[in-house]
Amino acid sequence: MRTTYAWVTSAALVLAGCAQQPVQPQLSPQAGPVPAGAPAWQQGRSAAQATSPLAPVPGRLTATPPNEIHVDRLKVPPGFRIELWAHGMPGIRAMARADNGKIYAGTRGIGRVYEITDNGRERTSRVFVDKLNQPAVAYNKGTLYVMAIDKALRYDGIDANPNAQPVDMTAVFKLPPEQHHNWKYLRFGPDGKLYVPFGAPCNICMVDEPYAQLRRYNPDGSGMEVIARGIRNTQGFDWHPATGELWFTDHGRDWLGDDGPEDELNRMSRTGLNFGFPYCHANGIADPDVRKPNACDGVTLPVRTMGPHAAVMGLEFYRGNMFPPEYRNAMFVARKGSWNRTKKFGYDVVMVKTDPAGRSAEIVPFVTGFMDPATDQMWGRPVYFLQMPDGSMLLSDEQVGAIYRISYAR
Repeated sequence: MRTTYAWVTSAALVLAGCAQQPVQPQLSPQAGPVPAGAPAWQQGRSAAQATSPLAPVPGRLTATPPNEIHVDRLKVPPGFRIELWAHGMPGIRAMARADNGKIYAGTRGIGRVYEITDNGRERTSRVFVDKLNQPAVAYNKGTLYVMAIDKALRYDGIDANPNAQPVDMTAVFKLPPEQHHNWKYLRFGPDGKLYVPFGAPCNICMVDEPYAQLRRYNPDGSGMEVIARGIRNTQGFDWHPATGELWFTDHGRDWLGDDGPEDELNRMSRTGLNFGFPYCHANGIADPDVRKPNACDGVTLPVRTMGPHAAVMGLEFYRGNMFPPEYRNAMFVARKGSWNRTKKFGYDVVMVKTDPAGRSAEIVPFVTGFMDPATDQMWGRPVYFLQMPDGSMLLSDEQVGAIYRISYAR
């Protein structure tokens, strides 16, 4: 598969052979390539922003002691309880639960997959695999899948054999090489297929195959399908329990100011849709740096925008029976929190109230207290959910390497 993408420059570039871009875009000099030696996140920053102090919030990649994990500051609705469930797992992100009760969790910056064991009284963890490039996990029918930017591994029979040796599936999945926005979130769908996003290799650029898209595969890596395009960076998705439609979060681009473009909550009513990147963002905002006529024509706009630079991550429909009836099939979204904004935004978990078709979507706070708006200081960054058999819900915190348990007392 041919891989091409182009940074936005002042030159009249031609990107040939790109089926997604039938109209040659107009290009702006405002969002050029990354300066030599500069980090990738600076791409798209204008000359006027060259002295901006804004930069990604560094993760804490050493174990955080419990007395520095401020669960007492967290607020949940009446009747709910949130407590520290496990800690000592720096950089923890998305989680998957095996049939034997063990939980596996990927990371980004630290390159580990953790295995977490619950003996009923306490949780312990070990590094299951290490030194991978931003690995994510998924579990399906006794098999653990681990996918990094440049590697795909399968651990068969993991329930019975926690020391199972991996089967290398990298060649089958044909993983593209670019790192920027290429860290993974994996999930098996109701159809039994493995869904894998491939984010844009830039902040803002013209993209061709295989980036800015969502794919699905058979569990053995065969039968690859591109089911959606124009997706800048989705880090979470789930299927509506009633309709079976896929909903996903997507990050808006950086360096267009404090207030936008906002992150997105999207609904995929069918396969083959285009969600706009790089030409169209949020509720129909044409990109000022990558331009073409009628930029938002044919684009599927979001069900709801989720706030400026919010870093929307995990998305989970609640299927349990512990929470009150009004939470059944409700959608939870973790907003990890902004960096490309002078005043922080996000750093919370929200519930989105909407009908199955996405009408009248309303954002309702669910877990707050990771950030103090008065001082603009944060201490935690919520990222992913895992529903437990008893109906409680686990929530991971990448910043302090912890997992919280959210329960409801009838």
